[in-house]
Order: sequence, then C-alpha cells, then structure tokens
Amino acid sequence: MNPAVKCSLPVVLFFAIAFFTGCATAPPVDWNSRVGNYTYAQAIHELGPPNRQTRLSNGVIVFKWFSQPIGGTGMANNGMNHGFDAAENTRPGFNNRYLQLTFDTNGVLTAWSKIY
Repeated sequence: MNPAVKCSLPVVLFFAIAFFTGCATAPPVDWNSRVGNYTYAQAIHELGPPNRQTRLSNGVIVFKWFSQPIGGTGMANNGMNHGFDAAENTRPGFNNRYLQLTFDTNGVLTAWSKIY
C-alpha cells in the first residue's frame, strides 16, 4: 500500500468521527425534574444572564431568556444554553419565544414555562 494512503486513512477517519460527534444535538432539558433542586446560580451558569427579570411582591423572582429564531423557524443554540440565545433583539413582536423560570426567595426553581 502506498505510504501516502496509509497516512491519510487515519486522518480521514479522525475528521469523519469529529464531524459526526460535533454535529450531535444535546438532548432537551427536562425542566420538570429540575423544579425544587435547580438554583438561580445554576441557571446563570448554564443559560447566561436573563433578558428580563421581575420581582413579585411576595419575593419570588421571574426570569426570562428570549430565543432567537433561525430564518423565522426553530430556536438558536449557542452550544451551551440548550436552544436559547441570551441575546435580545429589539424588533417589535420578535420576543414572543422565551424560557421563563420562576425562583423562590431562596433562589430555587419553583416553576418554568417555555413558549415557542
């Protein structure tokens, strides 16, 4: 076998494996399992800073992370935040897709909703 072919075969295999593993999508987040044991600090680490936050009169804080559609459909994914892009677009009617997380006064997740 030609030495050039011997050397190129492992390189081609490496790039093929890297391509297919790099294109794998992360499984969707099971938010129901996170209620009661997921903290605001974990959310910031995973999703980045929220686009909106509201403190209710009872001390509960509601945070929203807006999504950014790709070509009018789907959700953007920056590789770390599981389908949500922390960047906010200011065009009217654009921010109708979001992840909303509600945390109690201790910073523990009590409720969530995803609109898209």
